[in-house]
Amino acid sequence: MTGSTTGVPRVHRRPWWVRAARAVWRYVRCAPGTYIWLAILLATTQVIRHVDPATADRILQRRSTNLHHLQVSPVRVLATSALWIAGGGWLGYFALYNIFHVPAERWLGTLRWLSVAVLAHVGATYLSEGVLGWAIHRGLAAPKAVYTLDYGVSYALAGVVAVLTYLIVRPWRYLYAAGVLAVYVLGVQQSRDYTSIGHLSAALIGFACYPITRERPGAFDPVAAVRALWRRLPGR
Repeated sequence: MTGSTTGVPRVHRRPWWVRAARAVWRYVRCAPGTYIWLAILLATTQVIRHVDPATADRILQRRSTNLHHLQVSPVRVLATSALWIAGGGWLGYFALYNIFHVPAERWLGTLRWLSVAVLAHVGATYLSEGVLGWAIHRGLAAPKAVYTLDYGVSYALAGVVAVLTYLIVRPWRYLYAAGVLAVYVLGVQQSRDYTSIGHLSAALIGFACYPITRERPGAFDPVAAVRALWRRLPGR
């Protein structure tokens, strides 16, 4: 005779690594756009690391959203410039994407999240390059600045950071919004360049995306989240 003497069937748990892999997959599926984007950024980062500096410069120049390219091939460079990392490593952006893009995509849905990112990326690019064009016209910048290297994902990130304001319940959303504004205004004050103006512009575009969030009311209470985490600590 075989089986349990108590008559209760034995439950066979899957190995821990299988459970962990399933949990990671469930997490990734909640924000597919973010992780596809991160995968592309990982691939392009590896390309830049494995080519010589001259080749890397040519690759990035062709994808730069400078004034020259915005006149001759705007759609191409606006799309491809957001597939390369400018400054910092991929792991840093992996952390930032999980902190900001993942909750935004899960909250808004992939289409609305992507709309915010695209609006911030495109709008801030044209605003910042417009300021640069004005500076060239007034003699405040060299004419060769029309070929300035300009690429990366930071404008889209700034827009998403700002739109997350509406995920946070009142009154904490006002404190978060003030912090976001302070960071990007301080960036303009310290750097005084077109890139910092682009970051501030992208954040303002993110704030202006409030109509996109109306059907997704704020639900995140940071105080409640901290209390819940505190209660889960060992010994509590």
